[in-house]
Amino acid sequence: MNSLYVYIVVILVYIAVLFVVGIITGKKTKSSADFHIGGRNIGPWVTALSFVAAYFSSVVIVGGGGFGYKFGMATLWIGAINVLVGTLISWIVLGPKIREYTQKLKTVTIPGFLKARFNSNFAMLFSSIVIVIFMIVYNVSILKGMGHIFEVLIGIPYIYGVIIASVIILFYVSIGGYLAVVWTSFIQAWVMGIGLVLLTIFSVKYVGGITAANIALENINPGLLHTPGVWGWQGLLSFALIVSFGVWGMPQLVVRFYSIKKLSFFKIGTVVAVIGTCLALLPYFNGAIAHVIMPNLKNPDLAIPMLTKRVLSPFGASLVLAAVVAAGMSTFASILIIITSTFVQDILKTGFKRKLSDKKALIYGKLASLTIGIISLLIAFRPPALILTLTAFAWASIASTTLWPILFGLYWKKANKWGVIASMLGGFSTAMIWMLLKNPYKIHGFIPGIVVGFVLMVFISLLVKENPYPLK
Repeated sequence: MNSLYVYIVVILVYIAVLFVVGIITGKKTKSSADFHIGGRNIGPWVTALSFVAAYFSSVVIVGGGGFGYKFGMATLWIGAINVLVGTLISWIVLGPKIREYTQKLKTVTIPGFLKARFNSNFAMLFSSIVIVIFMIVYNVSILKGMGHIFEVLIGIPYIYGVIIASVIILFYVSIGGYLAVVWTSFIQAWVMGIGLVLLTIFSVKYVGGITAANIALENINPGLLHTPGVWGWQGLLSFALIVSFGVWGMPQLVVRFYSIKKLSFFKIGTVVAVIGTCLALLPYFNGAIAHVIMPNLKNPDLAIPMLTKRVLSPFGASLVLAAVVAAGMSTFASILIIITSTFVQDILKTGFKRKLSDKKALIYGKLASLTIGIISLLIAFRPPALILTLTAFAWASIASTTLWPILFGLYWKKANKWGVIASMLGGFSTAMIWMLLKNPYKIHGFIPGIVVGFVLMVFISLLVKENPYPLK
């Protein structure tokens, strides 16, 4: 059978499964709470694996492979820190507290939590605006990854690949909401894992083993093998912290903690999520191997698609294609739900004081998800930068705004609205200015952003004493 037909058959089967899930979950989505957080009724395995799928989207599979191609084996440290900081510690430190307190405060979004915790409309509106704008930027990077994989493996133009992926996602998100997102993400995590493991096995076999790959990399450039390598400590560590510690402030991941059914489920969920997150090492590793096999690629973002085409059979390559599409769809869908929830619950209902019945809020949520998805699609037609560059920009902007307000809101009773406002404004503006200056000293804007945000949160909260902690 022609390889193109194999790709098409596998993808069509996979898409059909997603459509079925969207229809089934759509029937179960009866209220706005179901649409935004699944009615806080999601089990540990689904929560954990949907977390993994949302964390490691096409951004990590395609973009991580691009960074592995460009900077070599040192990028494995990014995946390792993802496992430790981004997953294990965040599930232990944030998960149970977020689940407990958001239920007590009856909030379904991060901005809603900040308003309830600190009694601040400004904190809610500012964080809402930042989340909506920069989550759209993040969505663009995800669509870019899926567009490249369709382009290389199937041979269809990049724009058509982006359109196909967008239409599928918009269908099941607008119908099934959060329930559709977590259940499709659960399936997508398995597809992603199988595809990445398959690619790794055949890539290592193709180059004659790991030792042979390391020798070849050292011959090309010793910096591609050793740590910190050609990237340098500043770039390597600052990026690793963005995509690891930054998770603590990223709404599409934190929302998983909102929706888990019981606090006792966090023990199982943590183990499953940590094991699943170990997949994060594979794209960087495969990207470095791709540098051995194809040392002259002009666009590093094409490393994983080109490697897949080189080392796998059409059927194997179609599974990797499905894995990348799965990863991208899971994260895009998760972000779409977050943007929609923030827009409807925080901006429309609370910010503009629109009185919406539960039924009308549900309709608005579905319409908003379609509109925001189309905006992301249009921008993705001509994306401005490398995938991980776009991702780091979006993550740094959001996490510099929300990280400390969330963490201090959960653990420090003396934190108040003035400390939160100062932290959000100072952290966000510092990160933006630093990135606009093109990251001086090779330190990403996320680092000075969270440092300034931390200092302002503590100093201003201690200086201006008010707004006692509302939870007993």
